[in-house]
Amino acid sequence: MITAVELGLIYAIMALGVYLTFRILDFPDLTVDGSFTTGAAVAAIGIVNGMPALLATVLAFFAGAVAGIVTGLLHTKGKINGLLAGILTMIALYSINLRIMGKANVPLLGEDTLVSPLREAHLTGGIISVLIFFAVALALKFVLDWFLHTDVGLAMQATGDNEEMIRSFGVNTDNQKILGLAISNGLVALCGAMIAQYQGFADVGMGIGLILIGLASVIIGQAIFGTRTIFVATLAVILGAVLYRVFIQLALDAGMDPNDMKLISAILVVIALVLPQWKGFSRFGKRMRTITSAAEKQKETV
Repeated sequence: MITAVELGLIYAIMALGVYLTFRILDFPDLTVDGSFTTGAAVAAIGIVNGMPALLATVLAFFAGAVAGIVTGLLHTKGKINGLLAGILTMIALYSINLRIMGKANVPLLGEDTLVSPLREAHLTGGIISVLIFFAVALALKFVLDWFLHTDVGLAMQATGDNEEMIRSFGVNTDNQKILGLAISNGLVALCGAMIAQYQGFADVGMGIGLILIGLASVIIGQAIFGTRTIFVATLAVILGAVLYRVFIQLALDAGMDPNDMKLISAILVVIALVLPQWKGFSRFGKRMRTITSAAEKQKETV
């Protein structure tokens, strides 16, 4: 179960990226299925060729950001439907990722990665590694919180809420969408790089169906913990990513076939969408939101 929590905290990085497009920009971005693998491919090839793991991971972020920019340009300048623009970029990235890796799978066994020190110290699968991954997720969460409260971040929120209104104030909404997609896919690629180093390989098919994981994390977390403020919403996304991985682990422990992972993911998304409409769950969700609201007020007081 500890491993599931570790994976959940790493995938929380990707979920924060999905939150940015899905909730903030109200943009159905399917680029993530490709940019996730792009991040893994860039990091893996960099590490295998002697590049420091940290530098390779940073390059993975920028590679994902470029993929997001391409989707943004297709949508804003090419006037292509947002959903279709994401699909086109995702399809193109499959071939690009193969070009980057040179083959379908790149192993990282024996290579120095960001996770290697934890493995060598026998800390993976324990509370120390969970705290480290949680700290990384929280750090990125706080950076995203800060960004969304800047003038640019507020303009991005307004673009998702009411594009015509914010455009009347002189904000270039096209640029806001491109920037949002770049940051989102950069976070997704960063997650892909971390997952490749955690699992010890990068595979060309590792991003297939990833959008389901991202949506499940966002929907499950925010259905339980709420979306009253940016602080609560992003924290809910992180907790939702952890809960998602725990649910998956419980399903596998119950005897479900690992080949049914995508089916389980789809079922979890459906449940997350349907449950909030039930009165009992609504009361539970209200209590959890009250708790998180009280915690936030206490933080502001301190």
